[in-house]
Amino acid sequence: MGEEYDAETIRVLEGLEGVRRRPAMYIGDTAKRGLHHLVFEVVDNSIDEALAGYCKNIEIILKKDNTVIVRDDGRGIPVDVHSKTGKSALEVVTTVLHAGGKFDKDAYKVSGGLHGVGLSVVNALSEWMEVDVHRGGKIHRQKYALGKATSPVEVIGDTDYTGTIVRFKPDMGIFTGEMDFNYLKDRMRELAFLNAGLRLVLRDESSGQEETFQFEGGLKSFVEYMNKSRKPIQEPFSYGKNVNDVDAEYAVQYTENFTPVVHSFVNNINTIEGGTHLVGFRMALTRAINEYMKGNKALKGRKISGEDVQEGLTAIISVKVLEPQFEGQTKTKLGNTEVKGITSSIVYESFAQFLNENPAEARRIGEKMLGAMHAREAAQKAKELIRRKGVFESSVLPGKLADCIERDPQKAEIFIVEGDSAGGSAKQGRDRQTQAILPLKGKILNVEKAQIHKILKNEEIKTLILSLGTGFGEDFNPEKLRYHKIVIMTDADVDGSHIRTLLLTLFYRYFKTIIERGYLYIAQPPLYKVKKGKASEYAYDKEGLALALEKFGENASIQRYKGLGEMNPKQLWDTTLDPETRTLKRVTIQDAMLADELFTTLMGDAVEPRRAFIEKHAKEVENLDV
Repeated sequence: MGEEYDAETIRVLEGLEGVRRRPAMYIGDTAKRGLHHLVFEVVDNSIDEALAGYCKNIEIILKKDNTVIVRDDGRGIPVDVHSKTGKSALEVVTTVLHAGGKFDKDAYKVSGGLHGVGLSVVNALSEWMEVDVHRGGKIHRQKYALGKATSPVEVIGDTDYTGTIVRFKPDMGIFTGEMDFNYLKDRMRELAFLNAGLRLVLRDESSGQEETFQFEGGLKSFVEYMNKSRKPIQEPFSYGKNVNDVDAEYAVQYTENFTPVVHSFVNNINTIEGGTHLVGFRMALTRAINEYMKGNKALKGRKISGEDVQEGLTAIISVKVLEPQFEGQTKTKLGNTEVKGITSSIVYESFAQFLNENPAEARRIGEKMLGAMHAREAAQKAKELIRRKGVFESSVLPGKLADCIERDPQKAEIFIVEGDSAGGSAKQGRDRQTQAILPLKGKILNVEKAQIHKILKNEEIKTLILSLGTGFGEDFNPEKLRYHKIVIMTDADVDGSHIRTLLLTLFYRYFKTIIERGYLYIAQPPLYKVKKGKASEYAYDKEGLALALEKFGENASIQRYKGLGEMNPKQLWDTTLDPETRTLKRVTIQDAMLADELFTTLMGDAVEPRRAFIEKHAKEVENLDV
């Protein structure tokens, strides 16, 4: 018999106990992302004060003991007694979930913090927290520990300004890692771009690093920043307007690049899955460009598609909505239907006017669109030819692929291997039941510098597309993926690193869903084999080598693997293929904007940004044994 299941088994978690028991439900995880999310929650409260027009300065200070201080010059959290609870409003918002001004339209017309859980969650997950409120000429303070108030709200002095200061120390019994200046820096910069004129200061007392972000140009400055590693073909254009209580603002700039960089925001929240505001923006841009080119008789009966309009486009679209409806708790896709029409009308009217009033820039954009249209038509013909040959049909597999027996994608994995020599060893050493091997010949095309019809002509890329089974471009269907573990396996040298980067660029630009679903990995083959007598051990870096040599003592021999092809099949299985002993690194996208910037810098046409990047990071890799 099982245990009794009755009313007594139903637990009621008091106060913020539920947050401490299940923190991932509120902040995503308890690793690096979740730890820094605590800072974002506090800063977002200050940003909401800025959106309401009351806050001009926000300061974030990282202390040496992982303590964080966030200071703003907003109105200050109310401290008067809340009628329903009999407690200070400050204590209510810091100790009660779903309590806050975000539910009152008169307090905050626009807010990113919809659920009223920010400060209370930070409090629950902190070893201690302390809040100073400068309001009404007095400084009010309350202290907390593990989510509970440990002091009443007390007046501790006089003040001549308004604002809130939040100090907290994350509970390191819950979190792993420590506060990272660079991790926070990108979000602070983003918030400064989205709120023109707002001054954000980030300071790390441990490292002495400090940065101030303030951009009077707002989204226009944002686009210029995104394009610092690209070659623009026009000056950035930005426009904003309020219609029916919806503030819509956007900035666009076309470049010589081929891949688009488009980011959308709602109430300062990065809507990474887009939504109605992005749909309206894209429809309007396509319509405005088509009508301009039709008026100039450039299309000759044809039509620019939404896909053409995306080529080389860098754009930021930001809307402020009174009551945004997000799809899911993650707030990654806007669902308000009325925003689509509002955004579309604002973008169409303003961008059409821009094209008509700036003929030289409009002509360059038109030429870019015609090139994109011709490339799309050539790519379509290439796809149709490929389809007729059966290359995109899952029933036809390339001869160089050594497929596995397993047909369940969740149990099957494919290793993309550099060169025929390593491919031969991998084919002999693998588990044929679950492991497929695809050897690639040489370096694949750099897709960052190529239009789609040239990409489809590359034999190695066609072979890879066929092996994956997903199709390509508008035909891409992640549900048809034949392997849920795709492993890039290249040599530990400069050429191997280059091939790995080329493959990562291909996956990021054209198979991003595969990365987002967690299916892409990088193999970690050993660099050394240390042997003494019959005993041997593999080392994956210099640190591991030193430990192995210390273990074996004098007269130990060292074999340095310059390439995977130097390993026999058993060695390759033992070190890199065997699920029981191998080490794989999963490829993830923590920050899409940062990833876009990195791929453009490293793989794009502009030389100066790449040189600057290499010079800046050279010291980080000079001691690596590659």
